[in-house]
Amino acid sequence: MAEKANSYDSSQIQVLEGLEPVRKRPGMYIGSTGYDGLHHLIKEIADNSIDEAIAGYATKIKITILADGGVRVDDNGRGIPVDLHPKTHLSTLETVLTVLHAGGKFGDGGYKVSSGLHGVGSSVVNALSTRMVAEVYRDGKINHIEFDTGKTVKPLEVTGKTDRQGTSITFYPDPTIFKETTTFDYGWVASYARHQAYLTKGILISVVDERTGEKESFYFEGGIKSYVKRLNNGKEVLADDIFYVEKQIEDSEVEIAVQYNDTFSETMKPFANNVLTPDGGMHVVGFRTALNRTINDYARKNGLLKEKEENLTGDDIKEGLTAVILVKLPDPQFEGQTKNKLGNPEVRGYVDKVMSEYFGYYLEENPQIAKKIVSKATLAARARKAARAARDNVIRKGAFEGLNLPSKLADCSSRDRSECELFIVEGNSAAGSAKEGRDPKIQAILPLRGKVLNTERARLDKMLANQELVSLIKGLGVGIGEQFDIAGLRYDKIVFMTDADVDGSHISTLLLTFFFRYMPEVIKAGHVYLAKPPLFGLIKGTGNTRKIDYLYDEDALEKALTEKIEEKKKAGTKIDEGQERFKQAGYTAQQRFKGLGEMDAKQLWETTMNPENRVLIQVNIEDAEKADAIFTKLMGDQVDLRKNFIQAGAAKVNLDDLDF
Repeated sequence: MAEKANSYDSSQIQVLEGLEPVRKRPGMYIGSTGYDGLHHLIKEIADNSIDEAIAGYATKIKITILADGGVRVDDNGRGIPVDLHPKTHLSTLETVLTVLHAGGKFGDGGYKVSSGLHGVGSSVVNALSTRMVAEVYRDGKINHIEFDTGKTVKPLEVTGKTDRQGTSITFYPDPTIFKETTTFDYGWVASYARHQAYLTKGILISVVDERTGEKESFYFEGGIKSYVKRLNNGKEVLADDIFYVEKQIEDSEVEIAVQYNDTFSETMKPFANNVLTPDGGMHVVGFRTALNRTINDYARKNGLLKEKEENLTGDDIKEGLTAVILVKLPDPQFEGQTKNKLGNPEVRGYVDKVMSEYFGYYLEENPQIAKKIVSKATLAARARKAARAARDNVIRKGAFEGLNLPSKLADCSSRDRSECELFIVEGNSAAGSAKEGRDPKIQAILPLRGKVLNTERARLDKMLANQELVSLIKGLGVGIGEQFDIAGLRYDKIVFMTDADVDGSHISTLLLTFFFRYMPEVIKAGHVYLAKPPLFGLIKGTGNTRKIDYLYDEDALEKALTEKIEEKKKAGTKIDEGQERFKQAGYTAQQRFKGLGEMDAKQLWETTMNPENRVLIQVNIEDAEKADAIFTKLMGDQVDLRKNFIQAGAAKVNLDDLDF
């Protein structure tokens, strides 16, 4: 896009402040010290290599998860300068890695466009690592330096000759900072690499996991067009053609790819300088404004909207939309170090201008595609109007007054949402046991009759005709569609309590589909859980002395039986090898629970509902893109995708575990 810098030396590296606060308050710099913060370290280092690629100097990047717990990032860019920095009187490499706000991203000539806005990434990673090793390959020399928690322990020295050019950074996260985990997730790294390859046309990014031998390489000549194609994989698209535009405006660049599919949800991926901005920003505002105006103008001009018909709304137009927006600008104004939202006001106008002009051309030149897009939006508008009356009937008027609550909901008495739990229970018998065994102060029970509607292929108007889902919406108190408001949520925990069998898993999947498509905020806020009822009960004694040990899966059962048998052997007890395993272990009987209805109220409370004993699995959306693809595959209307998924997983099934 912009002309490359002629040189890259110490004069382009500017120093703003010191490094001291990082270890004291790491969350201020990387967001958290848990899983997300740990992996953010990789991003901070790799983003520097990405910046070299965006600037046109690097073509290859390799991320290696080392067997000894570290990570190495290599690129074939220019190599960080190693000459003496005029302000710090240290080598420029050491300055970049030990001083906050030292980098090629503040002055002229370093980077015209950069994802590392704040310039703190490399030094922060260094401060939070027990060891960092940097090697720079420039001018035929290998330049080597090492650090310990941000402090230089091996000064910069030339250790050899090389034909390579570029930078290699290796780091080891400090377990005293990252107390939750220091184990890197290959899936996260591969996903990050894939996204960056989509966003930087022509770059090869490789990922290697030395722990397992896994490795992948990503290269997409089509860039964000390839990304849109992947996002729509498994979905019926309105047309094979993907709208694409790339234009430079002043010192910024706008790149957009759009394709519609026949689903009822939107997939929007906005980026600024290759950084995902999940909360949107001015580039998204400009895109939506232009998209809505252009489609309505086309529909009016070509008689697809009658004179008396009102304009299509943004909600109508975004149904089935898949879009990737990538803007590149010299001075991005992100909100905070985590960069979730772009604030540059000028970008709104840039994106609006490009989208309006070129998407307008696209519609005029592809009238059949344009007609399909307008027709889909028109159907969405009709469904929206039909759903409005139904939705008004299910929106709860108050949070705790009990107005319009479903009659079959056995509500809890507490008014403190933070302690309230809603158990969505499969079947009347299980619901009866749950109602009898629950803690009525904090636990509410909502029984389900059969399987709820598959909302993957249902618009809001059809969904609101389903009584089971209407009862659920009323009970939750958050509303639906345009009037959704998570502030009205009546329960801190929403627990799916279904049988531990295929039907129970299907019901849980249907419920998850509903929440994912219509209430993703509830999942993202950490309110959705799966109950894990026991599969087995090992019974000892009879009558008043009867005691049951509950086990939740086959592995736990086998472990419990083996331990008991080994204890008896060590104690000198003779084992009758002809007996069943549970009798060898000293139990009277072994029970397999095929459904929640087989448990009485006391058992259900002890195993699945009592906060002291139960096992709950919290549902989260670590990768919404992957989740979207899975729901499309499992719950969509393309049978071949589901068939292939089942066949691929069939080899992993142990037939001995199945009941026939």
